[in-house]
Amino acid sequence: LELFVHGVAGAAPGELLRDPHPVRVTGDSTAAVFRRAEDADAEAHPERYTGRPVPEAYCWSRLTSGNGARALWLLLLPFMVANLAHWARPATAPDGPPPRAVRAYGLLVRLLALSLTVLLVAAACEVALDLLAWQCAGARACTDPRGRLAFLRPGRWWAQPGRRLALGALVPAALTGLLWFLSARTWSAYESQPPPSDTSGPSAPAGHGGAPLGRPGFWYGRRIVARLRAAHTAAGLLTAAVAVAAPAVREDRGSAATPAGLLAAGWAVQVLLAAGAVTVLWVVCRRGRTEARPDHRLDRAALTLLPAGALALLAAVCLYAGWSRPGWTSSGRLPGDFAFGVLMLGQGGCVLALALVARRLHRRTPTPGAALGGLGGPAAALLGCALGGVMSGGIAQRVADWLDGAAAPGTPGSPLPGPPVLLSWQASVLPPLLLALALVAAAAGIRAAVARRGAAATVAAEYPGAVPDPDRSRRIAGARAAAELTDTAPWFVGAVCLVTLLLGAGALAGAWAGGRVPAEAARDTHPLLAAAARAAQDSGSWLIGFAMAAFVTLGRRAYRDPASRRTIGILWDVGTFWPRAAHPFAPPCYAERAVPDLTWRMTGWTARTGGRLVISGHSQGSVLAAAAVWQLPPATRRRVGLLTYGSPLARLYGRWFPAYFGPGPLAALHRDLDCWRNLWRATDPIGGPVGVDRPTGAEADGPVDRGPLPDPVAYGRDPLHPLPAPILRHADYQADPAFTAERDALLARLAAARPDAGEGAGLPVQRISKARAEPADPPGTAG
Repeated sequence: LELFVHGVAGAAPGELLRDPHPVRVTGDSTAAVFRRAEDADAEAHPERYTGRPVPEAYCWSRLTSGNGARALWLLLLPFMVANLAHWARPATAPDGPPPRAVRAYGLLVRLLALSLTVLLVAAACEVALDLLAWQCAGARACTDPRGRLAFLRPGRWWAQPGRRLALGALVPAALTGLLWFLSARTWSAYESQPPPSDTSGPSAPAGHGGAPLGRPGFWYGRRIVARLRAAHTAAGLLTAAVAVAAPAVREDRGSAATPAGLLAAGWAVQVLLAAGAVTVLWVVCRRGRTEARPDHRLDRAALTLLPAGALALLAAVCLYAGWSRPGWTSSGRLPGDFAFGVLMLGQGGCVLALALVARRLHRRTPTPGAALGGLGGPAAALLGCALGGVMSGGIAQRVADWLDGAAAPGTPGSPLPGPPVLLSWQASVLPPLLLALALVAAAAGIRAAVARRGAAATVAAEYPGAVPDPDRSRRIAGARAAAELTDTAPWFVGAVCLVTLLLGAGALAGAWAGGRVPAEAARDTHPLLAAAARAAQDSGSWLIGFAMAAFVTLGRRAYRDPASRRTIGILWDVGTFWPRAAHPFAPPCYAERAVPDLTWRMTGWTARTGGRLVISGHSQGSVLAAAAVWQLPPATRRRVGLLTYGSPLARLYGRWFPAYFGPGPLAALHRDLDCWRNLWRATDPIGGPVGVDRPTGAEADGPVDRGPLPDPVAYGRDPLHPLPAPILRHADYQADPAFTAERDALLARLAAARPDAGEGAGLPVQRISKARAEPADPPGTAG
């Protein structure tokens, strides 16, 4: 059997199988295995396939694509990036228990992820409670009979500030409920696929050693996702409750006419909110992922009581704030500057602590080629926090601009005080950040141009007998130089993180030092600086609004158009490949459906037929194929060969996720699998060599990599290629003669090493483990 697994582009089954009318042999409308119609009953007629494999294709594109509404997941990009930080930690020693630093790393990432949920809900509170219910509803411009909030004008029941705040709390509460619903629904649709019960082997013991992706519970994280979902839901509801309660408590304490009962209720609300916050932190910090086995257990008390208690507390707070206070009026801003400042400062401290832990792990077990010297995880965490902060500030600024009309929020003459000063500063740092990014990108472009010029002189010499053509050489060298830009991505991300850290610290210092928006803070400085500050403030919110609209539009196009997915889909598919270990509201993990699908298929087919199987993966499909092979029982693995091409296993995943795809795990995969070949081209911007060889003293199998393959296959016109050959880059590896040669060599090697027929009968029968009585485990075996 030759099992094809396509990449990001999502090739149709007919294209993969070279057949216009393929049939589905197993699976559903989301992900399925297809064959050609004449191969549907191949197992009943083995005599027809002497000397050639039966081709079939696993198509998983609908796991990451579909209708345009799914592009709204892109708005949760900060959550996805923060979740990536969990998986980008440095590698540890393959044997022995994980060091405490691993658990500390996982804890810090989960706390950062929780802060992003609080930040998102706080931004919704800023818009609904502060800008609308507090500022706009307290101004004549909005409560005029023709205004936007006429139903809140004086004399109406809703006119009191506390009741307006209680009404506005419906927005963040509804947002939190929507996130909970999406997380629960996508879990049942994508990630609740149990693996075969006996997939542990030498590379996947039920402990801490071995390849991490071979652990039986790696692709089944139901318990951690459910617990984090409950904690983040409660955190969102508690954030809304704090935003409603804080102004009411401040009013009660500052008024001499407040009844004693209302004061007591205020104290009770504060105690309950503090207790709720401590409980949420305890649930998040208590334990991380358990990968030693599929963890079917659920923390029923936390799942039920935590969100329900937070919702009940929010209702009680709204009742408390809505109690009649006839003399209460709204003026100024709600205390958002302090809250957002504490959030930003806490996130910065967590990122710095995460960097220290990551650096310690990397120095203990150095991994050659790890991105940013082991700081890839902290860099992802910083970018996630920066994205969350800039999006929050931009949304608040855009709403304030809309409510203020022609005036600028926070400036003299504006009818509304505007959003917190810190959010205005965060939106204002976007223009200088984009300018810095443009300079870094220009430097990378210049470097690529120099490399292309140097390589163009030697391209023709690689094709014996070719007549040099400067234009053709420049195009080939340009494709290679563009592909090499991928290798500079870590330093580009490092530069972005450094600029982001400096600008973020400057924004926090500027907001806390002067308490004024950038345009006002620079009013009395040099005219050029004042003009730059005003331009940054005015353009920042517009840029964010435009960027978010463009982002959603681009996402819709990427979900619908395969051509667009080839250019931007790889980054999104990398992010959603990993399970939701840190943030339960991140976009769903398609690999928790695809990897068990492939594992079940390979295990079941080899057990039923006793045959040989080559799993053939392109691009992201090669990552799915490798992850599935890691999950195979040893008896099945001896019947399976792996063929990867255009694979980002080492070039992308090995650098950014060294604990899971670094040189050690990939070498272990080669050692355990026995049959593996990888094809790559120098013009491919995504795929590359995996760089592992058979260990000294082992059975000779040669290197895994074959390449770089010639691209184009012919330099110019010749009798075999009368028309110009295209530069294929990342596409059409199956058309290369090396593909068929290596596939046939893998099948031949499997035939030579084929176990006795009797051994096939001893392979495990496919069954789902339903055991509930499981031993206790430490607080997180994988951080």
